[in-house]
Amino acid sequence: MVYTKSFYKDPPAAPDTNFYNILFNREDQKSWPDYTLHIDARTGRRRTYRQYLERVRDGATVLRAGVSDGGLGLAGEEHGEIVGIMSENSMVRALLLSTQQCSRLSIQDYIVLITSLITAAIPFAPIPSYSKPFELRHALKLSKVTQLFVHARFLPSVLPIAKEVGLSTQRIYILGGRINGRQSFADMIDNVRHNNIPRIPVQPAKKDTLAYLVFSSGTTGLPKAVMISHGNLITSMLQSIVVGIEMKSVYTPPPIPTPEGIPISLAFLPFHHSYGLHAFIFKGFLAPTTFVFMDQWNIDRALEAVSKYRITNLLLVPSVVHQLVNHPGTKKADLSSVIHVMSGAAYLPPELSSKMTSLTKRNIPVTEGFGMSECTISAMLKPFPGTLGGRGKLVEGSSGILLPGLEARIVREDGSETEYNEAGELWLRGANVAMGYWDNAQATAETFLTDGWLRTGDHFRVTEDGYFFFADRAKDTLKVSGSQVSPVEIENVLLAHPDKLIMDVSVAGVSGGRTSDEKVPRAWVVLSPAGKKVGAANVVKALVAWHEENLSKFKWLRGGIEIVPEIPKSPTGKVLRRVLQDKYERHLRKRLKAKL
Repeated sequence: MVYTKSFYKDPPAAPDTNFYNILFNREDQKSWPDYTLHIDARTGRRRTYRQYLERVRDGATVLRAGVSDGGLGLAGEEHGEIVGIMSENSMVRALLLSTQQCSRLSIQDYIVLITSLITAAIPFAPIPSYSKPFELRHALKLSKVTQLFVHARFLPSVLPIAKEVGLSTQRIYILGGRINGRQSFADMIDNVRHNNIPRIPVQPAKKDTLAYLVFSSGTTGLPKAVMISHGNLITSMLQSIVVGIEMKSVYTPPPIPTPEGIPISLAFLPFHHSYGLHAFIFKGFLAPTTFVFMDQWNIDRALEAVSKYRITNLLLVPSVVHQLVNHPGTKKADLSSVIHVMSGAAYLPPELSSKMTSLTKRNIPVTEGFGMSECTISAMLKPFPGTLGGRGKLVEGSSGILLPGLEARIVREDGSETEYNEAGELWLRGANVAMGYWDNAQATAETFLTDGWLRTGDHFRVTEDGYFFFADRAKDTLKVSGSQVSPVEIENVLLAHPDKLIMDVSVAGVSGGRTSDEKVPRAWVVLSPAGKKVGAANVVKALVAWHEENLSKFKWLRGGIEIVPEIPKSPTGKVLRRVLQDKYERHLRKRLKAKL
């Protein structure tokens, strides 16, 4: 039977305090210099650490101060307050705003609002800026937001949906841009400062005080709102601190060759996703770091920014790694400053990891791990070699080991525990596991078990020495002729074709099995430059021969292989298999109907 506990020392128990105190009131921060914290890649505007802290305290005062004093008079969770935020990372459109406006509205105000809400102990819900009406309607209804901050560009699409769900337009405010007659967050901060409104103190919070809601599909169904508490956030930070202390026990990093001697990170991941939220906001205050922000991913602008700002840290998602290793400009770009590369949010095939490593001038290995919103952010990481009494090592293809304080089980479909190296569903337990799903008792009961275990919906196997290997998403795993088939396994085989005929692939189940409910695997592939030279028909023939040679018969692509221009993915890099499946099934139905 497999039960695994983290090798790391347990983190301290989270105290009953506001997460703000762990973010900004730690003893080690008293000696920090007033370093450059934020840089807007589009405008070059900068903000220092101290300027940011001042703005956060003013922002919290805006939220909590009485209306008669120029504030919004918002209350906390106990009064049912939930503040929605809908904007891209960047608040500045340099071509649309005057110089004066650009000086007042900067990329960091999204971050300022988030940390102001934490300070004021008011729960918030980040909403994807690309939300279409159906998605926005679902998000607003699900989260039950009582106030909404939105970028001016999105206001026209928000107003009719807000009216439909009963959110008063008087409770919608501007976060970036400008709309005549509607107050912005920047205006409110200016008002607090101009009128010398006394700052509110950091508001009290307990371990189980709701900090924010983040949208996640979980294992099935429509997106659900994961409840993250102040205690969850504190535990996540303490886990990182324990890992950092363990690494420092065996390694002293050399001086960082940047103007201020601190890391510089390229930040493009959206804040509405847990990865971006933690990587560029919360974990950004573990040590002095400069963040160069992009409003959205653009590979050419990103490569320019790496060179211009001497970026040291690249935090990526697999879809971006795909682009980087295949983009002709990457090999010409100056990546000599990069000393740390990380990929998260989705599975990264070992071949892609190796290619990314070869692109960096110092052959920097890609750091990986595993996480999900339901466990706040992370559950595993690859340990620094030599740590943990020698047990820490880089194991190729592994997601790493459990973070401090976490326990894990690998469970079969019948509820029994697997043996070592046998794949099953990963269950996790620890203080960073979320409180459940907001206003969804059924989904909470199915995923967050009463004894503290979280059912992740992901298949892993674990070795005797505690290293975890991703197998597949439980909900995407196919059963063909009674045997399980992993789409990831098939994808990796196709990508490994020696002639490198494709640059991206997705495999999913489609109709065509022996019974009405059995699905067979089908592949959608994107041709590489080499594949385009060979031609689509020849690529399909080559891939059929290759995968049949390398996989058991029940894993063959009985659903066929289709050439597509691109694989649809979310902004965080997760493949939208359902989009491909639905398109295929519609086409299949039309074809069958035509035959009749």
